[in-house]
Amino acid sequence: MKKTLLLGFLFAYVFGFQAQTDKAPKIVVGIVIDQMCYDYLYRYQHLYTSGGFNRLLTKGTNCRNTQYNYVPTYTAPGHASIYTGTTPSNHGIVGNDWYLRDKQKTVTSVSDERYQTVGSATGGQAAPMNLLTYTITDQLKLASPQSKVISISIKDRSAILPGGHLSDGSYWFDYQSGDFVTSTFYKQALPNWVERFNSKFDPAKDLRPWRLLLPESTYLMADESPYEVVLSGKTSATFPYDFPSMIAAGASATSLFTISPQANEVLTDFALSALEQENLGQDLFTDFLCISYSTPDIAGHAFGPYSRELEDMYARLDRELQRLFASLETRYGKDGFVLFLTADHAVVPVPEMLVKMKMPGGYFFMHDRLQVLRDDFIMKYNADLLEHETNQNIYLNLAKIDSLHLDIDEVAAFAAAELRKWPEVKTVLTREQLRSGSASTDYWGELLRNGYDAQRSGELIFLLQPGYLAKDHDEPKAHQGTSHGSAFNYDTHVPLLWYGKGIPAGLALYEPIQIIDISATLVHMLNLQRPGSMTGKPILPLLQPKK
Repeated sequence: MKKTLLLGFLFAYVFGFQAQTDKAPKIVVGIVIDQMCYDYLYRYQHLYTSGGFNRLLTKGTNCRNTQYNYVPTYTAPGHASIYTGTTPSNHGIVGNDWYLRDKQKTVTSVSDERYQTVGSATGGQAAPMNLLTYTITDQLKLASPQSKVISISIKDRSAILPGGHLSDGSYWFDYQSGDFVTSTFYKQALPNWVERFNSKFDPAKDLRPWRLLLPESTYLMADESPYEVVLSGKTSATFPYDFPSMIAAGASATSLFTISPQANEVLTDFALSALEQENLGQDLFTDFLCISYSTPDIAGHAFGPYSRELEDMYARLDRELQRLFASLETRYGKDGFVLFLTADHAVVPVPEMLVKMKMPGGYFFMHDRLQVLRDDFIMKYNADLLEHETNQNIYLNLAKIDSLHLDIDEVAAFAAAELRKWPEVKTVLTREQLRSGSASTDYWGELLRNGYDAQRSGELIFLLQPGYLAKDHDEPKAHQGTSHGSAFNYDTHVPLLWYGKGIPAGLALYEPIQIIDISATLVHMLNLQRPGSMTGKPILPLLQPKK
């Protein structure tokens, strides 16, 4: 009898385990496209193949109203929020960089001097230790240590933050060596397959010219524009881009590589090598591959969202996605993987273009305006009480305020009142308002509060009016190119597409979805505990069984 019960128990355990693992995909692939506006899905759709973006649009689920629910909308907080399922107020990544009072310097989101570069002499003193909570990839590793997590990108922060604290390998591009590297946080030596991959490509020798992929008549955007940055070695921002000649003239090969669509090709090659060499998705335990395409952001800053360069960039990126998707289906079958594609932020149109078109927008020259604030402090308190500014965070000189026996919140309130006098400023909140929620119950205040961390943010944070961009100084180059970081829809509204096992085909969802809902949905697809301080909500239509 005991033997029968034992066999029954073992059968039930094994069967139950098998049933549980059968419900989860063999692999999850997370794709983040750095600086992708939502409407690129449609504005450039005539350039796309059936197997890239259009495969997801027609055979997957399209979450058409996906928004970032905090500011600032930068790369590091975007990746952290996607993979933690919460906002900077909880995960602590309040920008690509922030000011450290005790060291009186600005640090990056992933800089960590305790670790060294692996694979080069530079570029690897980095780790995920500034991330204050767990990622969905961490939670997967906690639940099944046999699962593998690999994360790759051109940018260090875009590889490190998605991989979380327990990554089996996070790799990024080193501008000095032209190789993919990691840090001693993860490994003491590069895997052989990464070393072999590095040996196959040298930007100084192998970077090809950038010519239009398709006939010129196919493109919607004009080629020549006064609003675009002219790259080193060129006299105009027009096609073609003869990168080998530009390198010969003294331009940086690695910088040109990262702005070239060829960088997307190399990253796709790297992803396919990782799938094969790490044997991802080949056992009972779900693996996770995080891919972040950085080049659209690097090019987008220089050329802007209404440029022919970006149009061609996305036509070419579509082909890379087609190649990646075809490989995934060959390896795992459509029911063997789940894939999501989103962006870490979008981008503001070039403000100079908006000005010339008589639309709202312009520039806010930070150095000049901060000098006005310093003068205001001197007139009021007979002392300059401004210590630093980063990402429209004002850091007050707390030591000087204390020595003058002043109240910090009173000084902050005075500074906020002065900033509100400037016509380019939409709203300002002080640390007291951000901590307590008082006077910040409107939509914009809520976004600011979601992006605030008491230890890393300033005593004041301000938002500019729509269409405005902060620049250090007013000079000719300041009126070219663009950036992001605001609370407005041109920065916060991004694509979110799902495809693969159990994902409804051809479904479009229009209800509001927040970027933090991605990992909250993956929790249930992977049968995991909600990690750390996750605040996102699952996207229910993706989880409901098919009828």
